Amino acid sequence: MSTIITVIVVIGALFLVAAAIYAVHKKDLVVATVATSVISLVLSAFYFILQAPDVALTEAAIGVALTTIIFIVIIRNTKRFED
Repeated sequence: MSTIITVIVVIGALFLVAAAIYAVHKKDLVVATVATSVISLVLSAFYFILQAPDVALTEAAIGVALTTIIFIVIIRNTKRFED
């Protein structure tokens, strides 16, 4: 069982790095915001695997939902694409 968890953690860590690089290089700010919310979602899964469900729920609620909504509203009021 611990081998499966190790494989999941390694794949998740690679996914985190890929999503972070993707978010930094995108010129479309909405896409970059969605990529950062994916990072928060994967971190939430990591916290759940580490048996911290309260931290996982908080990360999912704040990192994925609230922060993404605030960023999207702010981007709607400014320019969507970075120069």
